[in-house]
Amino acid sequence: MAPSAAPQRIVIENCAIATVDANDTEYASGYLVVADNKIESIGAGQAPKGLENVVRRIDGTGHLVTPGLINTHHHFYQWITRGLATDHNLFNWLVALYPTWARIDEQMGRVAAQGSLAMMARGGVTTAMDHHYVYPRNSGDLSGAIIGAASEMGVRFTLARGSMDRSEKDGGLPPDFAVETLEGALSATAETVDRFHDASFGSMTQVAVAPCSPFSVSTELMKQGAELARAKGVRLHTHGSETVEEEQFCKELFGMGPTDYFESTGWLGNDVWMAHCVHMNDSDIAAFARTGTGVAHCPSSNARLAAGIARVPDMLKAGVPVGLGVDGTASNESGELHTELRNALLINRLNAQHREAALNARQALRLGTYGGAQVLGRADQIGSLEAGKLADFVLWKLDTLAHASIADPVTALVFGAAAPVTASFVNGRQIVENSRLTTVDEDAIAVATREEAQRLARIAAQA
Repeated sequence: MAPSAAPQRIVIENCAIATVDANDTEYASGYLVVADNKIESIGAGQAPKGLENVVRRIDGTGHLVTPGLINTHHHFYQWITRGLATDHNLFNWLVALYPTWARIDEQMGRVAAQGSLAMMARGGVTTAMDHHYVYPRNSGDLSGAIIGAASEMGVRFTLARGSMDRSEKDGGLPPDFAVETLEGALSATAETVDRFHDASFGSMTQVAVAPCSPFSVSTELMKQGAELARAKGVRLHTHGSETVEEEQFCKELFGMGPTDYFESTGWLGNDVWMAHCVHMNDSDIAAFARTGTGVAHCPSSNARLAAGIARVPDMLKAGVPVGLGVDGTASNESGELHTELRNALLINRLNAQHREAALNARQALRLGTYGGAQVLGRADQIGSLEAGKLADFVLWKLDTLAHASIADPVTALVFGAAAPVTASFVNGRQIVENSRLTTVDEDAIAVATREEAQRLARIAAQA
């Protein structure tokens, strides 16, 4: 057998480092050595002498290095329906937009994914996910288009293959022509897992089973979806306890609250994560903690739709895995995750019970990194800077006017203005340089997303 090639190394030095490891280890001035696609070593001071095959050295003076940000909930297709229904609560917002969303096709899906991914990646996201659940008839290969966009950009990615089979005629919110059949949804989801899911260490693409929500999905789809996911060995994702109206809906339709309903359908477990979880009582939180069920906290979207403030401090205290989510850009028009670090901290301090003790800067950073890795089931690979983990990391520039008088770099990153990204690496490959994408033409994406948004608006108006 031929000897394996010697690893190529990248060395970053003279930077502040927040590892977000189990001990929250930090270095005021340290180094990071990458060998191929993994972190080889990390520590204080200068990198070890005598390293071989160093192909690049980066002077990180004035920068903070953190793990790459991990987005745990999104709807990419909404990129081309931003700025609509801006004064609606969740249910009214969904009713207003479903007829438009039901007109998307493969080209729109690809371009919307490119726009959503680009906005996140240029702001420090290295692992993204998309909960896509709108599959109109004859719309083409939407899942393939979304995954293709992520692959092209070089972002680590999870597609949560969603589905809906409860339409207006069955008491749901989506129009009748916007849903799949039970059999069709399960078959298409299984095909997507078989076609795209890669369970290996360092995988760039994974798939989760993700029926949309209790008010757009039948109980049978929830139950069989959970069985399918576990038979395939993949994770489960859905929306949960987002609004007061959802809780009322579940009690009227199922005779129980959302958490009890999820448990009755097999949807609590350490292979499950749910978006929002705003309206959770003590027993709900205890059930999530007992089963290891994760939460994607989406503070900006929850504020935009007036859903409420999730009890994140209580979840963390109970041991619930919690990550951050952008949510769809029709309910968070900025489409950026790094701003969610700040918004999570500030919004949770409005909670009357916890106030200023709700979250601190390092807890917010952990939500956006290691917490996200936990809920995606990849905490052994990403989410913290440790030897042996994958080389997904970000260099944040903190020596400009915006952060000049903030001594602590983590405080500067979380409390301060959005920090520029000098470099972002995924799997040891640089995908952002000086806040610009290196893998795709973001100006061309901007033009394409504008054109597809206009095309969708025309089609919806004519329907």
